[in-house]
Amino acid sequence: MKVICIANQKGGIGKTTTATALASILEVKGMKTLLIDADPQGNSTDTYRAVSKDTATLYDVILDKEDPLPIMEAIQKTEIGDIIAADPELKSADIKFPNDGNEYFILQEALAELKGYDYVVIDTAPADNKLLKNCLIAADKVVIPVTADRYAIQGLSDLNKTLVKIKKRNNPKLEIAGLLLVKYKSRQKLAQEVKESLQNIALQMQTKVFETTIRESTNAQKAQATRTTLIKFSSNCTTAEDYIAFTEELLKGEKNEKEG
Repeated sequence: MKVICIANQKGGIGKTTTATALASILEVKGMKTLLIDADPQGNSTDTYRAVSKDTATLYDVILDKEDPLPIMEAIQKTEIGDIIAADPELKSADIKFPNDGNEYFILQEALAELKGYDYVVIDTAPADNKLLKNCLIAADKVVIPVTADRYAIQGLSDLNKTLVKIKKRNNPKLEIAGLLLVKYKSRQKLAQEVKESLQNIALQMQTKVFETTIRESTNAQKAQATRTTLIKFSSNCTTAEDYIAFTEELLKGEKNEKEG
């Protein structure tokens, strides 16, 4: 089982669209996939038409100190796919995690009990907190969506510091799978300049920029508005085609690693 975390500490970067697209494409390709929504805003939960009220959520798995819920019992099977829903209560996660030295490993330990899945995709919040660290420590790989603007690039240095610390201290197997350019407009000069500068940043982060770029279209917003994944809403639109190509590139990288 591979755990892929979608992370960037900057908001509005397309993490949810990337997470839900990746999870749904993996599922279509025949790989049993679980999506975990670790963002209190619950956008992935909403996209999957899952519920967070009066039902088991990620909160019950990692933050119920008295009686933590086994992870298999928190899975909701929806028409879109399997998901562990977020809960607005995750906003207060940092003050609710125990301070016993084990607080960063709770999700990793929960996932050790997960059975029957080939992939787990984790959608994270735009924050640098204990919940994000739990997700990164539980992950095998992290995909970093980034938009082609200078502010987005500036935020990468902070995320890289977090990743370096976690890899050194807590999760030596963690790999940055790559930087994924999203909402990309190839005709814009600034976008082209940013894409070029990202190559240097990727080298500093000991990773790569995915060859696939995700073009912007209104279909991504329309899919969210109708509470479904982009692939189910419009699998032939440019953005969906790009996410399919990105998923294939990601899987090809994994295959090459195994053969190497």
